[in-house]
Amino acid sequence: MKQLFILLALVLPGAAWGQADTASVRYNRQIDEVVVTGTRHVTDVRHLSQTVTVIARPQIEQRHDLSLLPMLSEQVPGLFVTSRGVMGYGVSDGSAGGISLRGLSGGSGRMMVLIDGHPQYMGLFGHPIADACQPFLAERVEVLRGPASVLYGSNAMGGVINIVTRQMASDGVRTQATVGYGSYNTLQAEATNQVRRGRFSSAVSASYNRTDGHRANMGFEQYGGYAKLGYDLSEAWRARADVNLTHFNSATPGTVDAPLADAFQRITRGMASLAVENHYERTSGALSLFYNWGRHRVDDGYQPSAGETPLDYQFNSKDYMMGLSLYQSATLFRGNRVTAGFDWYRFGGDAWNEYFAGERAGERGTIMGMEQPRVEDELAGYVDFRQSIGAWLTIDAGLRVDHHSQAGTEWVPQAGVAVHLPHAAEVKLSASKGFRYPVIREMFMWGVANEHLEAERMWNYEIAFSQRLLDGRLTYGVNLFYIDADNLIVQEMVDGRRQNVNTGEVRNAGVELQAAWRINATWSVDGNYSFLHMERPVIAAPEHKLYVGGTFSKGICRLSTGVQYVAGLYTSTEPVVTEDFVLWNVRVDFQVAPWLNLWLRGENLLAQAYEINLGYPMPGTTALAGVSVKF
Repeated sequence: MKQLFILLALVLPGAAWGQADTASVRYNRQIDEVVVTGTRHVTDVRHLSQTVTVIARPQIEQRHDLSLLPMLSEQVPGLFVTSRGVMGYGVSDGSAGGISLRGLSGGSGRMMVLIDGHPQYMGLFGHPIADACQPFLAERVEVLRGPASVLYGSNAMGGVINIVTRQMASDGVRTQATVGYGSYNTLQAEATNQVRRGRFSSAVSASYNRTDGHRANMGFEQYGGYAKLGYDLSEAWRARADVNLTHFNSATPGTVDAPLADAFQRITRGMASLAVENHYERTSGALSLFYNWGRHRVDDGYQPSAGETPLDYQFNSKDYMMGLSLYQSATLFRGNRVTAGFDWYRFGGDAWNEYFAGERAGERGTIMGMEQPRVEDELAGYVDFRQSIGAWLTIDAGLRVDHHSQAGTEWVPQAGVAVHLPHAAEVKLSASKGFRYPVIREMFMWGVANEHLEAERMWNYEIAFSQRLLDGRLTYGVNLFYIDADNLIVQEMVDGRRQNVNTGEVRNAGVELQAAWRINATWSVDGNYSFLHMERPVIAAPEHKLYVGGTFSKGICRLSTGVQYVAGLYTSTEPVVTEDFVLWNVRVDFQVAPWLNLWLRGENLLAQAYEINLGYPMPGTTALAGVSVKF
């Protein structure tokens, strides 16, 4: 506790330092020039030593997607998301929605999803829930490619996806609704109301999505809601509170060779947070509290073709993650920015089998290692120092000290430089450590558990070059990286039984390219490419991923199209099975009135036959049409 009081004493005084910034400074920043994910405060992206990809609200709205993840898989080089159908990712066996970045899998908790900087993952299993990443939440999405453990701790080992929630910059009322219908009886519906009146602001959203799926026993249904309230206490201080809730029912058909019956999940996920923020000319910071929770009911089904009979029980779990985050960023002298912070997380839950048939009907059965609820704590302090030297150089260094109640203490450093060259060019070099603590499942659940596991560790070394030309209408960049990871948690035979142990290693290297050209008011093109070399291939991390897209906008019509090429995608490593495929998608919008938009979305127009999850063939050509209104 002594260390905590010292840290608070260092951080809190900065809140009273400096003059309040104005609303114009606070809100009228261009989204493509500033980010918050790499520093926790609004920062010109040129001064970051890490690489951040930003997807703004207009791009999200123009896609009419059911999830944020397909867009990220196209737009972010090195990032790939598994899929199994036209809608819904699910959980448990046969699920999709696994996020990998540079060959590090988010399904193992090595990729963190944040909402306004707060971690979003299942308290027992440590992975994000893909079906909770809904478009109505996002004002923009920022993806930091590479470790972000100095600021966000465990699970930010490979990178972070930060969903920055909706907000209005000026007074008024805005309501937007979208309804679409298409292939396989697929329906999507979403409505959002936003209000800003003086110091008060609010955003309320609701959604309903469903599909029969392109295979038997593959239905999916989802309800979602979000509410956010904000109040400016003064020009320098503001408070906000939000709550997000999603529930989905998902059926799993099994593989084509081993179809399942009665396999389904009923999942409820929730999130709530409360924050007080300060924004001064020379300092800014926030104190926030958050609480995430989940209720899972899963029936793994049975194989009638193998002579199996229905299960007489269902897997049940309740999990939560709660925490406190405090940080303050200050300019101590010219060109300087220091950020200091403190994080406390508590996560855990309970899991059991609930019998509904047979002799044990109505009983609660224990799961090995979960005879009682499990709880773990993570406590950390960090500091990040950034110094600009003249107009040509920015130096950054950071350090985090992080303690886990079961796995011990980790020291997490990072360092980097950004060199600002003539003709709007930048060179960035960085070396950063990432880590992941073992999750409750790995330490305590089922026969492979090992309570003596240590943290996974990695180093990411990166050099990047980027440039803006033609008054910013043309941008391009290239990244080279090398990942050296060890102490990874894998399963091996120990004393005659399979057990989780810290013996895994990863040596990944690659190159990432991205470019965008706004040719004129009518035409624009963009693209990205990533090559990944892995000494030990992993599932769902393609060797080659290429995306090329273009947009034509004239009068009331807007046409956008994109082609994605994926090669060397491992769907299995034992035995080795890889997939190569090309996907062509088209989107058409007709803005027939200022308040009315008609749209059509077509996907996989080449009718490619391919799999991302082994044994789960993806749908052929699909189409969805709809209407969006604003008033």
